[in-house]
Amino acid sequence: MAHRREGAPTAWVLPGLGAYGPDPALKDKLSLFGQFVGDWDLDRWWIERDGSEHRNTGRVYFRWILGGRAVQDIWSAIGGDPSQETAVGTTIRFYDAAKDTWTSLWIAPKYGLLVRFTVHRRGNEIVLETDQDGYPERWIFSDITPAAFRWRAEESHDRGTTWERTEEMRARRRR
Repeated sequence: MAHRREGAPTAWVLPGLGAYGPDPALKDKLSLFGQFVGDWDLDRWWIERDGSEHRNTGRVYFRWILGGRAVQDIWSAIGGDPSQETAVGTTIRFYDAAKDTWTSLWIAPKYGLLVRFTVHRRGNEIVLETDQDGYPERWIFSDITPAAFRWRAEESHDRGTTWERTEEMRARRRR
């Protein structure tokens, strides 16, 4: 839980970070992740390396940043009581017009993680791929509608021959 200094504001904004929408010159390309801008409720499932399974709920907030050329999101977990929402990590996703590619950076300070993903479309899915800790991993957005999406993480320990699902979330847009 975050601690608030006496007299400190309850919310803050970094000048120049936020944007009101996508850069108009790149609006179509930016829609890949721009379609998620808004607030979402999550139902989350994951499995630990010891085989134990866990479930919880959470939220994710997507916003335009940096002149509308990037999207940032904050993923959080809720420990039973919605007032106990705790940020887990943030992603900054940006489009490189010169290379016509997206890059996604996941940052989770509590776990000391900074993971760089390459991004591509696979049919109706958005696939983020990395080679973390010596094995391939991918995060996949699927079943995408304006009101919902599915997100899942998969790992391969045999160089991509087989994939094991390690985490899944179902998201519903908040009204």
